Amino acid sequence: MSLAELEKVIIVEGKSDKRKLMDVINENVEIICTNGTISLTKLDELIDIYFNKDVYVLVDSDEAGEKLRKQFKREFPKASHLYVDKMYREVASAPEQHIASILLGANIDVQAKFL
Repeated sequence: MSLAELEKVIIVEGKSDKRKLMDVINENVEIICTNGTISLTKLDELIDIYFNKDVYVLVDSDEAGEKLRKQFKREFPKASHLYVDKMYREVASAPEQHIASILLGANIDVQAKFL
């Protein structure tokens, strides 16, 4: 199955966030890294490519993450937003069980060992 055929897309900030999700998720989901920022041109490209997909935004609970989240809410309002508890601040540092519960709440299949 090619990435274009996947129905779910999760947008994260960095590669460590992507690795964390890949360890937890138990289905084929495309995970896109913004590397902390995203230009309007790149965001427009994402909107065009993923308009008919289930898009989730999972970014850190810090200033940079909130800035990115606001940009997605403004430019891509159809995206669903998932939140890491503020006590963990970062996706990469949150426990796998916490990430699994967030993803499960969005109907994304996770590995049973994290439940």
